[in-house]
Amino acid sequence: MRILHTISLITFFVPSLLSAQLTYSGDKGIGEGKHVVFLASDHEYRGEETCPAIARILSKNYGFKCTVVFGLDKDGNIEAGSSNIPGLEALKDADLFFIFARFLDPSEEQMKPITDYLERGGPVLGLRTSSHAFKIPANKPTAKYSFDSKVTGYEDGFGHQILGNTWVGHYGDNHRQATQIQLVPAQKENPILRGVGDLAYCQAGAYVGKAAADFTVIASSQPMVSMDPKAELDAKKPPMPCTWTREYTSASGKKGRVFHSTQGASEDILDVNYRRMIINGAFWAMGLESKITANMPIDFVGPYKPRTFSFGGCARNVKPADLSGYDTPILPDKEKDKGAAEAK
Repeated sequence: MRILHTISLITFFVPSLLSAQLTYSGDKGIGEGKHVVFLASDHEYRGEETCPAIARILSKNYGFKCTVVFGLDKDGNIEAGSSNIPGLEALKDADLFFIFARFLDPSEEQMKPITDYLERGGPVLGLRTSSHAFKIPANKPTAKYSFDSKVTGYEDGFGHQILGNTWVGHYGDNHRQATQIQLVPAQKENPILRGVGDLAYCQAGAYVGKAAADFTVIASSQPMVSMDPKAELDAKKPPMPCTWTREYTSASGKKGRVFHSTQGASEDILDVNYRRMIINGAFWAMGLESKITANMPIDFVGPYKPRTFSFGGCARNVKPADLSGYDTPILPDKEKDKGAAEAK
């Protein structure tokens, strides 16, 4: 009986262990009492590095409680692009949903916290591939959130209905042409641009951005002729909208603020101007724009050495707990560490 009891306890606790995610509790500061929930699961642009890096800045410097939910494999390791995203129950009391995802097809159970959050009109900050965050078969109950949704009243899914654009296409040659971010002159007084320099260098290629009448476009992107930070701009490709704000209206009539940027790869946020714009965007989305100052600290917290973005280029055998605290690397290279240890 004791053996059976032990087995039943193990069976009961394993799902809880696998659904355990990463939380930075925060301390005193502007964000005290506010909760930001991050969803990090894209296949290419290392959202699993961008999200915890931004979470640490918000938590350590400003006191926000930040929960990071990753896509996980069957063993509870972080798996870039995985549709297994346990832990989003944290959205129940969230003040901001920060999403960096691509082509996910979560279970109905795991999608429910997202749909509930959107139904209450919670603010959303979406980066890069979040325009096509979901790819869900048409016969599923959550199909309307798919990037190619044909559901009447929710055409083109989460990307179009919430962020403003679904997947449209690349603008320039990704991996061969870097991107220059240029502020919209008319928006210089926008609180999101306080302390943000006129130009930013992003390593991820540009996306096509189509601005609607309800957008406030605050920055544009233009492909460069190479990946060199000093490269000339591609004169054949004029600036394209890349960062904007808007509001969405939920089915219940509640409105939610939205900040969306078509950039955001883990190497993009190495640029201090781009990183500051994302931090400021999070403040704005939560209605804290009056707290934004031009010299707010936005330095990385703990070691941050992002990998070059690519399909299949994610770290292996890393669990969310390996990123706990403020001093652990984002993300640790366990394979390299193991090889170094064996060589000694």
